Amino acid sequence: MFYWVVKAILGPVIAVLWQPRAEGVENVPRQGPAIMVGNHLSFSDHFFGPLPLPRKITFLAKAEYFTGTGPKGLLSRLFFTGVGQIPIDRSGGKASEAALRTGLKVLKQGKLLGIYPEGTRSPDGKLYRGRTGVARMALESKAPVVPMAMINADKIMPPGRTLPKLGIRPKVVFGKALDFSRYYGMERDPRVLRAVTDEIMYSLMELSGQEYVDRYAQSVKSELEAAAKEEKKEQHAGEKERRRAEKAERKSTRKKGRKRGTRSSAEADTDPEGVPAPESDGTGTERPDDNPGTAA
Repeated sequence: MFYWVVKAILGPVIAVLWQPRAEGVENVPRQGPAIMVGNHLSFSDHFFGPLPLPRKITFLAKAEYFTGTGPKGLLSRLFFTGVGQIPIDRSGGKASEAALRTGLKVLKQGKLLGIYPEGTRSPDGKLYRGRTGVARMALESKAPVVPMAMINADKIMPPGRTLPKLGIRPKVVFGKALDFSRYYGMERDPRVLRAVTDEIMYSLMELSGQEYVDRYAQSVKSELEAAAKEEKKEQHAGEKERRRAEKAERKSTRKKGRKRGTRSSAEADTDPEGVPAPESDGTGTERPDDNPGTAA
């Protein structure tokens, strides 16, 4: 129920602010299970993708959306729970198997299941290699697979941005259902799973117009984060060295200043020829030098 309340409230707002477009809505089954596979550009995919459909899409969402702290974490948890999203652990192994079983349960109930095969948001707007879990789910459930390509969503709300930009029109394109019946019964074959997954990603590439990169997005993200961390470390070291150099320069300047002051004081006690000035007897008359010197 909360899903439809949120959609009823946000739908008109989104329509006015961004005027989203949709193509191929007729390719989505009006009833029965289907796997909605999408490219993942930004957080806003969860809004713009399901918006034009008369059916609810239940997404397998990362567990982090449900475990945040503070006001932001609370809002995230309430929202994703309210709209029926299912948290999954993406750590691999048994967690991946549990996520697979959860997805199959949703499909068995005759619902639309939303999956992002890339496993995480694209770090740079490109389309990355898909995880084969979606292929296993498709072959085991025998549900149709409908590509759902998001366009321009990354420009509205790129990773790291909390407030969406205005003036950009997003678009979602629903492709024709993909038929993998020729692979039924082969869901344990890694080569088949890779072939099915690659076909799904190729379809998304054609619909979205994205550049395809045959690498996992998470690996690229890790590299970018490591590079950013190293750059920050180098900047910190450079700033530290700069402050050290400035401190040494100030110290050197003060030292030179003290030397000049000492030299000026010494020069004040000599006559123009550099000979020490004779002492006064206190009456204004200069005393003769005690040293008799030599005869001319």
